[in-house]
Amino acid sequence: MKAPPTYRSLAAVERAVIACERCARLRAWCRRVALEKKRAFRDQTYWGRPVPAYGDPRARLLVVGLAPAAHGGNRTGRVFTGDSSGNWLYGALHRYGFSNQPDSTGRDDGLVLTGAWVTAAARCAPPANKPTRAELDRCRPFLAAEIGLLRRVRVVVVLGRSGCAPRRGGIACPRASGRRSRTAPSRRCPTGPSSSAHFIPAARTRTPGS
Repeated sequence: MKAPPTYRSLAAVERAVIACERCARLRAWCRRVALEKKRAFRDQTYWGRPVPAYGDPRARLLVVGLAPAAHGGNRTGRVFTGDSSGNWLYGALHRYGFSNQPDSTGRDDGLVLTGAWVTAAARCAPPANKPTRAELDRCRPFLAAEIGLLRRVRVVVVLGRSGCAPRRGGIACPRASGRRSRTAPSRRCPTGPSSSAHFIPAARTRTPGS
């Protein structure tokens, strides 16, 4: 079995993510969505490529979602940006002092995260928002590399059950249980400190006021 690549910096991971062509199904879908577009965004140029993580390299908080949205991250080029889940997430990060603004609309909107890093288990928008297990496995080295490079992380927040897929990368994920976030036992991230993991059901990120 071929050994996973080694990345020396978060910038190197970002370059590798953007250039990735490992999953033919996902790449074809993202390109198709970028060409056909949604009527509301027909005048915009879609990103249409794998979406890199975003945030502060000195992050104490790591947020892991499932995958970019077809007309969210796949359009804007920033993870959790341009859709309702992003509005919920960045609004929460702003309330707790991790973001300089509550909205994330595009790569040039001035958003700055302090102490937080936002990423995803899959880096391409999947059809029906459902990446296959093989596709998640092919993306796993990117997340594992980020975890290893983010040495200050103390808390991991996983959004949605499938966001737990990169468990081998060091993220401890509890199972879903109702609508309340739940805390998992403490785990150790690769080359990093002991950190606690928290699970938030995906539906909660799409429900105003939840």
